[in-house]
Amino acid sequence: MRTTTTTSPDPASAPAHRTADRADDVCAEHGAGHIDLRHHGDRELAPGLVDLAVNVRGSAPPAWLAERLAASLTGLAAYPDDTSARRAVAARHGRPIDEVLLTAGAAEAFVLLARALTPRHPVVVHPQFTEPEAALQAAGHTVHQVVLREQDAFCLDPAQIPEEADLVVLGNPTNPTSVLHPAATIAALARPGRVLVVDEAFADTIPGEPESLAERRDVEGLVVVRSLTKTWALAGLRVGYLLAPADLVRRCADAQPLWSVSTPALVAAEACSTLEALAHADASAVTLATDRAYLMARLRAIPGVRLPVEPRASFVLAHIEGGLRVRELLRERGFAVRRADTFPGLGPDWLRIAVRDRATTQAFAAALEGVLTT
Repeated sequence: MRTTTTTSPDPASAPAHRTADRADDVCAEHGAGHIDLRHHGDRELAPGLVDLAVNVRGSAPPAWLAERLAASLTGLAAYPDDTSARRAVAARHGRPIDEVLLTAGAAEAFVLLARALTPRHPVVVHPQFTEPEAALQAAGHTVHQVVLREQDAFCLDPAQIPEEADLVVLGNPTNPTSVLHPAATIAALARPGRVLVVDEAFADTIPGEPESLAERRDVEGLVVVRSLTKTWALAGLRVGYLLAPADLVRRCADAQPLWSVSTPALVAAEACSTLEALAHADASAVTLATDRAYLMARLRAIPGVRLPVEPRASFVLAHIEGGLRVRELLRERGFAVRRADTFPGLGPDWLRIAVRDRATTQAFAAALEGVLTT
């Protein structure tokens, strides 16, 4: 197995170190020392640009949720009590309450795991959301990368993970590739003494949440991280949670500041766990699938755009020669897309494009075609 190892609690200055473990490696290498792991889609935005860079699916929460949040403001004089929200999330996933920890967004969950765990050989599977690796680096851990390849459609073979890995982190569906790995493939990574962290921030962008492991209590060492940011347009509220064995939840809770999750965020977690909310999310996912199919059709019709996988989430990964320059020309035409060269394993010819409504897609496709044909 050949992996990329990054070391240093300071990711801005950390060099990349490579180690060769086995000759039969089936993954790619990509030096990580120069990559800005803290670059996220919101940094692509500027006044006047149409946002196809951030994966939040709406401009505001639905009216019924906004009303619940507004009503919660009358209780801000009291310290937050997460009991009702934890109970609601636990019921939503068929778990006991002591297997749920509410967090200030999924990003805090990764920080807590990095602080609470002491892995000897942590592995992060890339390309994926970079915050888990950044959190591990900041906590002083040596991080080993397993980088999936385009020729394998960015799909994971469990044999790619070294046996000595005692912490494995991957996303499903994965940001930015939009690949949905089979639940059985991910579950096969479990080992005695290994913590298996699955980032399911985009699980509810797929009707029925197929391949989710959120309700699996039989997989040893499994941690599932979820976010309410994307479907419910709550990026500014910071609310998410992790699901894990009770002892690991306690360890993460011990690493968490008191009252980390605000009262409005707890109200959101409870409200979005109801049957009515889940039905709303599923209907939204059906609409998203239709909008994504339209975006794919328009992109496939543009010469010079290559789509390496069939996406399943709320974004599409596209390969376009001269991607960074294309990104700048699109900005001049009023559209922001996400550069993907800040994801280990990808380079400057990759762009991530968020799924939007048909009218927005039509205008964007016309702008992209203009950029590529002039």
